[in-house]
Amino acid sequence: MFERFSTSRRLQVGLLVALLALTAWGAHAGSRVRQVTPTPVSTVSVQPPATPRVEVAFVLDTTGSMSGLIEGAKRKIWSIANQLASGQPRPKISIALIAYRDRGDAYVTRLHDLTDDIDGVYAQLQQLGADGGGDTPESVNQALHEAVTRLAWSSDTNVYRAIFLVGDAPPHLDYQDDVKFARSVARARQRGIVINTVQCGDFAETTPIWQQIASTGGGTFAAISQDGGMLALATPMDDELARLNADLATTLVPYGAPAEQAELVEKRDRAASAEPAAVASRLGFLSKLGGKLNSGRADLVDAITSGDKKLADVPEQELPASLAAMAPAVREEFVKEKLEARQKIQKRIDSLTAERDTYVANETTRRAAEGKDDGFDSKVRDAVRKQAAAAGITY
Repeated sequence: MFERFSTSRRLQVGLLVALLALTAWGAHAGSRVRQVTPTPVSTVSVQPPATPRVEVAFVLDTTGSMSGLIEGAKRKIWSIANQLASGQPRPKISIALIAYRDRGDAYVTRLHDLTDDIDGVYAQLQQLGADGGGDTPESVNQALHEAVTRLAWSSDTNVYRAIFLVGDAPPHLDYQDDVKFARSVARARQRGIVINTVQCGDFAETTPIWQQIASTGGGTFAAISQDGGMLALATPMDDELARLNADLATTLVPYGAPAEQAELVEKRDRAASAEPAAVASRLGFLSKLGGKLNSGRADLVDAITSGDKKLADVPEQELPASLAAMAPAVREEFVKEKLEARQKIQKRIDSLTAERDTYVANETTRRAAEGKDDGFDSKVRDAVRKQAAAAGITY
């Protein structure tokens, strides 16, 4: 028995020694293993790049000699807006107008601030006419000073800001209380605003000053014909786009205060009365905004689609009388039908707009090769293409 006990005891002791040795080896081996610290997950959210913006102010001489340019601008403003909106990444567009004449005329300046409501800009242009003047110099100094200091220019970095000073006469240099153009140009450069000049006609006294303003303003100088040289460009798509515009107009559902509803109706009617090429350019611009019915304040269908409004939350007094008279369920169905109709029409508009943009680009290239692309709108386009790259926008 003693021998059996001793053998068992020796076996237990041996196992204990082996276990201790294995534990010691494991501790030693573990000390040689490189400790890996998990990389912490970043809690900083990545912000998407800000949408680039284009802010352009047209400073227009509206004295009697400028009638051709003004009438051409009325026809071409949608084409210009469509071109501005065609950049990549797709920019947001704001346009301002400053009409100027001279002291003693019906007005010296009329200012319409930067806005994304291009329908409103179009309406303002329709109200402009050419009159006044008399002596050759005009109030260019005041107009340029107001363009730099009174408009709501942004201060962000990814914005292309530009002034297009358009006229045929030099500034008055004898008005002692004027802010001279050199000071306005310097202030514009400080604010990141490029100044381009477009001379209409060939009055010799205007040219060196227009060139100086453009050179020191970081912009371009262009000389065009007295009438602006804006040739009409009709496309094979224009007639169908005009018909689609009429169909699209039937989907309008105005809302808001009476004046706001009237504004939406006026935009619809004004667009319907424009010539087919202007209608097509307008639809092209709106297509680039995502297929909206109009620029600026949305109608009820677009407001609901964007999530800005819910039909149930709109007070009945802010609805058209015909819509307010409907039962809530019928009202919802009515708006739904308008939305479905608009989406169907817009799909065809988007397709035709893409075709039209290609056609216009090819035709523009052909005209340029033949020396026929030399109007105000083409000068704006060329300047924007050169200058907007600094804001990250490619045309």
